[in-house]
Amino acid sequence: MDEVVRVAPVDGPIDATIRLPGSKSMTIRAVAAAALAKGRSHIYGGLVADDSAAMIGVVRDLGVGAEDGSEPWAVDGRGGYLHAHSGVVNANESGLTARIALALAAFTETSTTVTGRGRLLERPIDALVEVLQGQGVTVQTSNGFLPATVSGQGGLWGGDITVDCSKSSQFATAVLLVSPLMTEPARVRLTGLAGSSGYLDSTVAVMEAFGATVQRTITGFETTPTGYSPADYLIEADASAAVYPMAAAAITGGHVRIPGLHRGSTQPDIAIARHLEEMGCVVTDSVEGLSVSGPQQLQPIDADLSDAPDGALGLAVVCAFASGRSKLSGLHSLKYKESDRLDAISRGLIRIGVDSDVDQQSLIINPSPLHSGVIDPHGDHRIAMSLAVAGLRVPGIEVENPGVVNKTWPGFWEMLAGL
Repeated sequence: MDEVVRVAPVDGPIDATIRLPGSKSMTIRAVAAAALAKGRSHIYGGLVADDSAAMIGVVRDLGVGAEDGSEPWAVDGRGGYLHAHSGVVNANESGLTARIALALAAFTETSTTVTGRGRLLERPIDALVEVLQGQGVTVQTSNGFLPATVSGQGGLWGGDITVDCSKSSQFATAVLLVSPLMTEPARVRLTGLAGSSGYLDSTVAVMEAFGATVQRTITGFETTPTGYSPADYLIEADASAAVYPMAAAAITGGHVRIPGLHRGSTQPDIAIARHLEEMGCVVTDSVEGLSVSGPQQLQPIDADLSDAPDGALGLAVVCAFASGRSKLSGLHSLKYKESDRLDAISRGLIRIGVDSDVDQQSLIINPSPLHSGVIDPHGDHRIAMSLAVAGLRVPGIEVENPGVVNKTWPGFWEMLAGL
């Protein structure tokens, strides 16, 4: 693929049916649960992309048989008896995979180094390391970051566990996913969770699908050490990927149909459909899936996106076409993603003429005449995909390093061109 992609503008409202890839979040969680089950599980509709390949690679390197070359995938779980053959597992650039891998490494009886590449080596793991150390596991980090070496002890004790989620809910997901394999019941207390709680709903949904017993408490969750059972699991369409065609319908006054995704999804970015309604879009949910129709004029919005921070990036692009000033708040966690997303999306919007500003947790968008520009996605797939959508309305928008979309949606550029 060329190093720069120029987005072709459409000449009117779009009208399209978009087949989304499988959910990245659900695929990675399902692979982890299947790897911890006793026996063979089948995963249908799994995401074929770099992040899911990283999770498959991690469980293979921990001794789990995993076949992802045909549909359905087959995962031969080892019931928590893991072993890192080479002593190293590579999460590539997947933050969720890396955090789960650290927890899985505690179930080996050897030392396992969890590593990755790119910005993943700068993303925080401190809260999860603290949990593992509190369970008696020795963890050596690189000044608090990956690579990190976990001296496995064949499992974790359980009991009372406090997880600081102020930087990421993924720390809690990693702990919860391995908790059914702990020696004693686990009482997981969450602190600092100022959003993204929907990701934990997805975690629990996957755990229960593989036979785990999870109870919600006032402060978090309780799980029992029953282990996991093999399952046949269907991955639903990716709500985060859905943000881009929904945004395309919104800014062109067009219509998209998205089979396989519904309002009742536990995926947090499904909330973007509701915010688009507040801006004047019409969203309908049927047996087949969601449909989104854009209005003649988009209305500005003042919204808390703490529960759907990733989806806020695409919504910010929609706000650039609204009739007035919009404010998206609750976005502090975006600083700890594949890029500093809060800064990167603002810079990208400014590059094409939007009057945009940020503070520690909010993004301000003042619509103004837009123009052509070359977008630097800062190595971030969601920055690239979000700002590319603006090119459907604004001629001359180009995106550098287009291959970053392979992290979660290898077919994104073909989808966009098809509009």
